[in-house]
Amino acid sequence: ISMKYAELANAGVHQQPVYEPGKPIETVAREYGLDPANIAKLASNENPFGASPKAIAAATDALQSAHLYPDGNCHDLREKLAKARGVSPESILIGNGSNEIIELLGHAFLRPGLEVVMGAQAFIVYKLVAKLFGATPVEVPMSEFGHDLDAMLAAVTERTRLLFVASPNNPTGIANAEADLLKLAEELPEHVILCLDEAYAEYLDKAPDLSAAIHAGRKVVCLRTFSKIYGLGGLRVGYAYGDPELIALLHRVRQPFNVNSVAQAAATAALDDLEFVEMCRTENGAGRKVLCEGLAALGCGAIGGAANFVLSRVGDGMAVFEALQSRGIIVRPLAPYGMPEYVRITIGRSDENERLLSTLSELLESGEVASVR
Repeated sequence: ISMKYAELANAGVHQQPVYEPGKPIETVAREYGLDPANIAKLASNENPFGASPKAIAAATDALQSAHLYPDGNCHDLREKLAKARGVSPESILIGNGSNEIIELLGHAFLRPGLEVVMGAQAFIVYKLVAKLFGATPVEVPMSEFGHDLDAMLAAVTERTRLLFVASPNNPTGIANAEADLLKLAEELPEHVILCLDEAYAEYLDKAPDLSAAIHAGRKVVCLRTFSKIYGLGGLRVGYAYGDPELIALLHRVRQPFNVNSVAQAAATAALDDLEFVEMCRTENGAGRKVLCEGLAALGCGAIGGAANFVLSRVGDGMAVFEALQSRGIIVRPLAPYGMPEYVRITIGRSDENERLLSTLSELLESGEVASVR
């Protein structure tokens, strides 16, 4: 047998970049001989306060029916979300995380010869999905770590099909104003779909509302997730809302039973856990202040943004990442985003935030990592 699998694969597979997630706690523990219980994972923007208690209770109950296939239409969750977003249930699509919905948009609308407009330091999955379907990612320089909406509009051509804006943006944390997003939706040509990624919207005091643009017939689809403030990252459930015609097309390209029954039950219950969400938002704001002030005192630039992480200019991002990781603190180096001097730090519990700052201070004082002063 001489023919290799690589020879049978589609040509684009060989050039497809691979997404690199943050290292799991167990992996870091094995590599460095650390106790997993003493590792602070501040790399993946997970909720440090765990999952919504109401979600956990509902998920536990749902396990009793794990032998049955889930509701392929996610009826209960769609109904509840429709009321929350002020749209019809036909305007809602549930996905295996919002990541799946980004891919479904590619299935429905992308092919070779078309383009996808995105920020140069936006969520890297936008670029990966564009390449997966043979489309060309058009990366627009950002303005002060935020999306430059005018520049993005100017980058649109007759080949553009999707334009992604994450607000707040990952990994920079900067949010765009509602008025500016509505203006962009109104000015985009008819052949372009504005995809507003609202993964961190619940951390905002008031999230932008583009429902008026959707109702007015503008081509807008909004994405949200239960992985962040609701703490359900391990269950993989997100959703899109937009015009029913668009949602119907996405239903055609999704797999049946794409969201499991435990995830559906947990997400449905989490929507009622307003007390938990408010606690997380309040603690997150307090933690952001501590981290930003602490990092600034150490001579590291800090951008607090509006999500559940901060961006910090530490000099050699990879060196800081490795030094912290060896001490049981996992952060996110940003070289893949073209930001080698930066790391992204998830806002943790108060003890984790203080530990991060004290450990980084020790590393700087000892000279193990270079100061950026």
